[in-house]
Amino acid sequence: MRNGFKVFDADTHIQPSVETLTPYMDAATRARQPELESFLREVKTGRAGQILEPPFTHWYRFESRGGWGSGKPRHLGEAGPREKEERHFQNFQGRIYPSRYSEDGDIETRIAEMDQEGVDVELMVHGAFTGHDDLSVDAAMIGAVHRFLDDVCSRYPDRLTSLISASARDVENAVSEIKTWGGSRWARGVMLELPLDYPIDHPDLHPVWAAADDAGLAVVHHSNSAGYPGYRDLWDNPFIGRTASHPWGAMRMTAAFLGAGLLDKYPNINLAILESGFGWLPFWMKRMEDQVHYMGYVAEDLQHTMEDYMTGGRFFAAVVLHEGPDMVKMVSDFMGDHVLMFGSDFPHAESRFPDSVDLVLGWDQLNDDDKRRLFWDNPAACFRWD
Repeated sequence: MRNGFKVFDADTHIQPSVETLTPYMDAATRARQPELESFLREVKTGRAGQILEPPFTHWYRFESRGGWGSGKPRHLGEAGPREKEERHFQNFQGRIYPSRYSEDGDIETRIAEMDQEGVDVELMVHGAFTGHDDLSVDAAMIGAVHRFLDDVCSRYPDRLTSLISASARDVENAVSEIKTWGGSRWARGVMLELPLDYPIDHPDLHPVWAAADDAGLAVVHHSNSAGYPGYRDLWDNPFIGRTASHPWGAMRMTAAFLGAGLLDKYPNINLAILESGFGWLPFWMKRMEDQVHYMGYVAEDLQHTMEDYMTGGRFFAAVVLHEGPDMVKMVSDFMGDHVLMFGSDFPHAESRFPDSVDLVLGWDQLNDDDKRRLFWDNPAACFRWD
């Protein structure tokens, strides 16, 4: 709590290393670890940009992911990439680096850093080391990270929450994981991993949405740091990549999910977008409604307008701090004051740690009721937290 405000941070991150995750793997997966050694990558840079020292922990990299960060960067105004230049890590926007292991497995330090910043509850977005050609490896990694989350969140059940990871490559396992963990206090939503060019509204995914609906879980989109899906048309420039790709990923997801009528078919689902910007929401809402009538190619039995879907109490978006209070007021004026949620991006480089909460408290353009909804009421409603 900070200055009398309870704070639910709807956009934080956790990424257990292979070393942290190994005890949560089943025996069969641990037995296969020697054959997975070629996929190990040392973690030499912290997620806020810290230059780390040995001993290094490791992540698995099972696939070569495309993205604007995978090739050589081109500076705007120049014909091509500079010789021998590599892409540098983002510049940390905070004042003090978070602990090296607060995104890994050091939960006591993480709680201390929450206290330092004034955060009561976190939603932790996680990774799961997926992308192996063998789907059983993916399933094992997803199962391990869920067991890890169940353990660490149970130590602070009123403070730590997360999401169930579901892979579109293995719908049966996705449904099984939702049924296994959907009733857990820590599980507040489902985040779907999509292969390239696989639409989120594909009918084969209906069992995933049905399981989420039965469990009363939110469906969450968090845009990807590699610029997925927009990275293939960003002219090799990281500035354009980071500026355009995060909003576009959420724009595409929102249009597909709403335009397919999935909120009609699954009335117990909330839809949330994280770390994707938010000032574009009124524009996208108005444009989608126009295009429904102008272009069509949406579900023929939509029961509501795009504006109804986005303002009816089941759509939520985490703010990004750089857009500031004027953008919060503008979006709230267009869409209502029940849509936006506080999000810090802790412990990543875009967070303002340890000042993210204080930054928003200093937004004098917002009154106390506005801040209370942003900090607590809206994320608590989105993720059904009590």
